[in-house]
Order: sequence, then structure tokens, then C-alpha cells
Amino acid sequence: MISTVLVANRGEIACRVFRTCRELGLATVAVYSDADASALHVREADAAVRLPGSAPAETYLRGDLIVKAALAAGADAVHPGYGFLSENAEFAAAVADAGLVWIGPPPAAIEAMASKTRAKELMGLAPLTDVTEADLPVLVKAAAGGGGRGMRVVRELSALESELTAARAEALSAFGDGEVFVEPYVEGGRHVEVQVLADTHGTVWTLGTRDCSLQRRHQKVIEEAPAPGLPARLVEELYERSAAAAKAVGYVGAGTVEFLVADGRAHFLEMNTRLQVEHPVTEEVYGVDLVALQIAVAEGERLPADAPAPRGHAVEARLYAEDPATGWTPQAGVLHALEFHDRRSADAPRVRVDSGYASGDTVPVHYDAMLAKVVVHAPSRAAAVRKLADVLERAAVHGPVTNRDLLVASLRHPEFQDPGRLGTGFYGRNLDALARPRDGEAYAAVAAALADAAGSAGRFGGGWRNVRSQDQVRVYGAHEVRYRPLRGGGFTVTAPEGVRAVAAAPDRVRLEVDGVVRDFDVARYPEGTVHVGPYRLTVRPRFTDPREQTAPGSLLAPMPGTVVRVADGLAVGDQVVAGQPLLWLEAMKMEHRITAPASGTLTALHAVPGRQVEVGALLAVVQEDPQ
Repeated sequence: MISTVLVANRGEIACRVFRTCRELGLATVAVYSDADASALHVREADAAVRLPGSAPAETYLRGDLIVKAALAAGADAVHPGYGFLSENAEFAAAVADAGLVWIGPPPAAIEAMASKTRAKELMGLAPLTDVTEADLPVLVKAAAGGGGRGMRVVRELSALESELTAARAEALSAFGDGEVFVEPYVEGGRHVEVQVLADTHGTVWTLGTRDCSLQRRHQKVIEEAPAPGLPARLVEELYERSAAAAKAVGYVGAGTVEFLVADGRAHFLEMNTRLQVEHPVTEEVYGVDLVALQIAVAEGERLPADAPAPRGHAVEARLYAEDPATGWTPQAGVLHALEFHDRRSADAPRVRVDSGYASGDTVPVHYDAMLAKVVVHAPSRAAAVRKLADVLERAAVHGPVTNRDLLVASLRHPEFQDPGRLGTGFYGRNLDALARPRDGEAYAAVAAALADAAGSAGRFGGGWRNVRSQDQVRVYGAHEVRYRPLRGGGFTVTAPEGVRAVAAAPDRVRLEVDGVVRDFDVARYPEGTVHVGPYRLTVRPRFTDPREQTAPGSLLAPMPGTVVRVADGLAVGDQVVAGQPLLWLEAMKMEHRITAPASGTLTALHAVPGRQVEVGALLAVVQEDPQ
């Protein structure tokens, strides 16, 4: 019997496993990097062991240090979570060799399926070797791990070599394994997967399907169970092939078999020999705790002959710290508030939030930028989708820029709400429209301005103002707000037109727009951001400080990170063309390509491989050729 579990992971999944361990009466041990010293998963564990350093390669990918940590803390079992070493057969073997219980599949099964190249061979498929124009487009893919890391779509043969290099570097950093392979890229279709669970006695459950088609940069954004609208015969085929794959390798524990469904056919993609990020939607539909079942199987328990029956529908959205204005680059910084306000009655849809952060925590630059997974279970798909959009919109998410608006807009988009139109090309068709600022942002800016003015009036005396006859002006992002303080208190809004200030306090403003009255909650923070309901606004001075101006053609770091590569042979004085890759930054386990903003001459190059840079740091300067 297991008594103490060490989770060889961090963040949300570590917290998720600890929650089940507490319910089962098991003690818990966390491991943490220096960047995670005060992280939520460390605070929630009964004991914690430091892994010196911050980069994954020197901390969460060091299996030898994690095994030592488990022994030192008195743990008798290790749960790998997902990512990092979760699909590393050598690590699984090292855990067992140390006399610890491995809460996962046998090393041989991991070896057979965790490498996507070997998994395809086992399923009678083979990756491409000599790629020609006729094979395009192709997909470069990491043999280990997932989450879109080490993955590139190649549409031009000339780009293949550079994309292979980038994918290898990204895979090595994220998973400690730089092996990649090339396979045909099937345009469109749906990403559908089957949850399997097997015990040591030969029982294999298939716990339904999940649809994970809404992906951006091959990273899943919204997932649901069951996959809607699939023909019964195809679902049965998916179950049979998934169970056969598990039995073929003597699989034990929780795993997922992934397919691309196109033209009514299922194309095998890979088998993930671990718990998936999106496992909560399956848990909600089937009424099970997959982590508890993983532990039970690891202790040798026998699963019932039949899996439980499904009920209802569940949808999950991944809330990320990322900025759409800078190409969806990951963001870091203080998460001032992370609160989900669920107005529900006893019979309302169930809302679940899995997170590795709490209000006041700092999001570091070294790891995945996911803040939380928000899940809703309801009797129908339509009810779950509607409720999830509402919960996300009402949430207080204050701090770094997030993809919250994208999630809400995606859930409410007619194409997503029609199961017959689901497909992996959703964001390719709709991302630009979904990322546009919402109409209400201008009114949120008015609320921010009046709240700030109300606070100033309180600080300087109720009648304080500049010249009474002139408009006061405040600028938030792209929105300029003009107003005048009234002699008896209150304000008149002069721009934008059609807005009447009903009441204003430093933290709450009531506005009337076209006869409709709405309240806005306002929170401001030292770095110059103001959060008004679901809107995040940046305070901007009316006039630009000349000291903040940069030379034309300056390439600034869009995020804090590490310079990992500079283009081969690149030197000051070189001629470059618009869009040409110049250097690569690594942040949050992914590589980000920095390209020339225009055709011209490289006049400065400050990027050096290995150099840590902050957001806004000058990396290079390209002087544009005269027209």
C-alpha cells in the first residue's frame, strides 16, 4: 500500500494530484526549482525538496535528482504528472529500481508508445525519410512529449532544414530528448482521442472520446467530451483500435490514443502514455477520478469488468498568459487576482477550476504559461458551452495579458457551436476576427478614467480639479477619454459621446449608455494596468516621453527569455529581407522566432546565445532600405 506520493512535476498538475492524495489520506511531497520556491504546488504539499536552478533541464528533467528527493523525503511512490519526464522510460525504470512505486505504465510500454516514431511503427505506419515537393505539406514532430512543442508545419522544401533544427532544440529543452520525425500533414479534420485505463489483470477500459480540435500552434485550447457528432460505427472503431493498442504493449494505468478524423476515417497520430492535460472532461462525464484510479492500479487493484456509463457533456478551456498583440507570446509577472465567480444553484451546471496559481503568485518565464483549466459539466453540450463562456467572462483575472477574450469569443462563435463544423482549421480561419478588441472596451476606459478621477478627488479634496472649463484627458490603450468634474460632484463625459456618468467611486463606476445602465468594477495596479470587469487596460501618457522612443527598425524582446540561437553567419552589415529569421528566444518551454521587420541592413546585433533578456530589451536594429 502506498503511503506517500512525490509528484515529479509542478504547477497545476502537481496541485491536481495532491488534491486526490489528500482525499485518499496519502502524504505528499513536492519538488521545486528556484523559480518555483514559493509556488502554489509547494505550499500545498506536506513536504518539498529543492531542485537547484530554474531551467527545466537542470530541475524537472533531472530524474536522478527527483529519485533522490523521493528517497530523502520518505516517499514510497512517484507520480509523473504530464510533460517533463512523464513519458521517459529510463526515469520510470529508475524509480522502480530505487524501490519506489511508479504510478504509470511499465517502462516497456512507455518505450513502445512514448516515442511517436516507434508507436507508428507498432501501428504499421512509418515516418517520412526523404521528403520531396510531392510530400508537402509535412509536419515536423518531436518523438517525445507533446503540447505543441517541437512541432512545425512545413509548406516549402527550403524551410525544412531550419524547422528541423528549431524543432530539435525546442524538444530537447522541453523533454530532454531532441529526436524529431517527419510525417504527412493532413489539412483540416478533427483531433479526436480516446481515454484508456488498464489494470495489471488484463482489463482495459475505453472511457469515451474527447474532441481537441481547437488548437493554435498545435497546442490545444478548448477540449470536450464526448466528441460530438461522430457516427456510432466510427466511435466503435476508435474504441477497438485504442484498446488493441493498449493490449499490444501490455499497458497499465491511464493513457490516451490520439487520432485525426478526416473524410470519415480515423488516422492514428500517437499514444500518450500518461495523464492528459484535458483529462478533467472525461472525469466529469464518467464520474471518476483518474488519478485515484491510477493509484489504485499501481497498488495492484482490479478494475471492474465494465467501465461506468457516461452522462452529459463537459467542456474545458485552457486559460493562458499570452498577448495577442505580440503574436500570442507568453507573458510573465504578478497575477494579482485569479478568482472565478460562479452564480449557480444546486441543479446548475458544475464548474471546476484546476490551477497551479492563486491570487498574488508570480508567473515565471521558465515554464508553460497556462494559468488554469476551467471546466463545465452540464446535461447538454449547448448548456456546457454557454456556462463556460459566462464563467470565463465574469472571472477576475488581473495581471499578465491572457487569452480569456479569445476563449469567450471562441465558445460563442457560430462555427464552434455547430458540432458539424468542428475542425483543426478553426483558428486558421477565424483567429484575426476573434482577437479583435471587444466593443465594450471603450466604455471600460471611461469607467477607468472616472474611477481614477474619483480617487484623485478623494486624495486632494472633493473640489480639487485643474481648470474647470477644460476637459480632463486620460488615455487607456487606444481609447482617449475626456470628462469634466462638476461643481457639486460627479462628472460629465464629453468623449466618447453618448455616455453619462451616473456614479463614480475609486473601485466602482456606473455608466448609462443609450439608456442602459451598467456597473463596472475597477482595480488598478502599480505597473500601470487597470482591470475593468473582463477588460485589461494599460494607462498611457498623452504625450510620448522622448526617452522611451526607440530607433526605427529596432527589434525588442517581446517577452523575458533566453537567446538560444542567432541565424548562422549573421553579422552587422548584412543585408536582410523582411520576415527573415534573425534569432530565436526561448521562453516558457517554447522557441519564438524574431524576424526582420523590413528589408534593409543589420546595423546592430545585441543578441548573444545564452543571454537572458527582459521584455523590451534591444536585440537588433535593421535600417530599412530607402523606397
